[in-house]
Amino acid sequence: MRNQGKRILIVGVYVDDLIITGECIQDIDKFKSQMKKLFSTSDLGLLSYYLGIEVFQNSQRITLNQSAYARKILDKCGMKDCNPSQVPMEPRLKLSKESTSPPVETTLYRSIVGSLRYLLHTRPDLAFSVGMVSRYMERPTTEHMAAVKHILRYVKGTLNLGCVYEKKKGRLELTGYSDSDLAGDTNDTKSTLGLIFFLGSSSISWCSQKQKLVALSSCEAEYIAACAAACQGVWLGRLLTDLLKTEVKKVVLKIDNQSAITLSKNSVYHERSKHIDTRFHYIRDCVESRMIEIQHVCTEDQRADILTKSLARLKFLEMREKIGVRIVSEGQQA
Repeated sequence: MRNQGKRILIVGVYVDDLIITGECIQDIDKFKSQMKKLFSTSDLGLLSYYLGIEVFQNSQRITLNQSAYARKILDKCGMKDCNPSQVPMEPRLKLSKESTSPPVETTLYRSIVGSLRYLLHTRPDLAFSVGMVSRYMERPTTEHMAAVKHILRYVKGTLNLGCVYEKKKGRLELTGYSDSDLAGDTNDTKSTLGLIFFLGSSSISWCSQKQKLVALSSCEAEYIAACAAACQGVWLGRLLTDLLKTEVKKVVLKIDNQSAITLSKNSVYHERSKHIDTRFHYIRDCVESRMIEIQHVCTEDQRADILTKSLARLKFLEMREKIGVRIVSEGQQA
């Protein structure tokens, strides 16, 4: 909403709920006064709750969580008194559309999974497990429902978790991580990609989804994931440029596969890349134009790993901390 030489005022609208922010408090007050003249409105003050997302702000940090919404899900499913779990999905769990277990009510299954998907706005630690159970909405069975209930048990034990954003001065850097498993889906052998971006030390964007084609190697799967991350990184960089009035010259993308890194920097088509769809070579243009800088990261520090597979408990807890999902106590989040 910015014109050259003017201050920024951003208004988020959902039906009759508005979030207003900007560079100058006088601009915000002026806009609210104009709205009050045109409509019957109420000013609720500093943002604290919006569409199920609880917000707490002070001079040091901003926190987001959905504990009240999560409790409603547990109550709806009759699991408010269930035993909590420390991980959302058992390591190496394999689900299949060809399950021979008895079917469950489709409407109920879809309702629960849909509710869990809304939790992903503040819970990137749930992205992979919820994405996995979302693949079986057509014909869910008791085996799939058991996996959903395991996620609900994890939600029960982590109601006080959310995203924490520390307020820090200085230049903010946009850093992304991309990763992929290989042929993780038991039905069509497609891989799952994961990507997450950080502004400074805070995660601001994440995704875990099944790739749309079958990768022939781990290099190809990682390369496709890196291209998806490059697209997201370029868009985030342009968005931040508009919002902060400061050009983001370069986005750092960290990958743990050396072959994929080499492929993204090599403009020569060879046996490893000649079969890959042309659209996935967009990352090469980003690297050549220096919009994206590719860096290698060791597997132990690959933060997108939590978005591509179910991890063992200790590894999961470590990665959850690294992606910025932390304890947010009620009343005064920390």
